[in-house]
Amino acid sequence: MELPIAVLIHNELAGLKGVEGFLHQISENGYYILQYSFGQNVHRVLLPIQETALIFKEPEEAIETPMEVER
Repeated sequence: MELPIAVLIHNELAGLKGVEGFLHQISENGYYILQYSFGQNVHRVLLPIQETALIFKEPEEAIETPMEVER
């Protein structure tokens, strides 16, 4: 994975619900280093990994695999 990468940020403490941003780094101290727009400005923030969900903005290609269902 090459950084920075576009993500959707979810963090209840910061009130972020699917906010678009960029992941710049994953800190050894347990934090994501992210950048996102807040109002008219762009800010870099540290959010704890354990309390933050990141979703890659670009969807993955669908992989069709045959699936057998046992009845």
